[in-house]
Amino acid sequence: MASPLIVTLTQDNFEAEALKSTTPVLVDFWAEWCGPCKMIAPVLDELATEFQGKAKIGKVNIDDHQGLAAQFGVRAIPTLLIIKNGQVTEQMVGAKSKRDLKASLDKATAA
Repeated sequence: MASPLIVTLTQDNFEAEALKSTTPVLVDFWAEWCGPCKMIAPVLDELATEFQGKAKIGKVNIDDHQGLAAQFGVRAIPTLLIIKNGQVTEQMVGAKSKRDLKASLDKATAA
């Protein structure tokens, strides 16, 4: 069960929730059938709590929103983007450790 702090991103709300966010956003491109995506889901839940108010965690189901995946050049999942001030500042492909994701969020929220 995903944390209530995680935003479900869609074609309709992506611009408002991610590109125009006043805080950095970690966007997880995932799919229901993706094993590594399921492995990092609990880590994203923890980070959503730890970074509440400082950064936002959002998830894009690529099966439902193929246009967003194409727009950001997602070729493999999970793909994680850090978006800050409307720009992608970092892109990570594959399951990452909590330490790696936290370091990326710390960097994004520090400046």
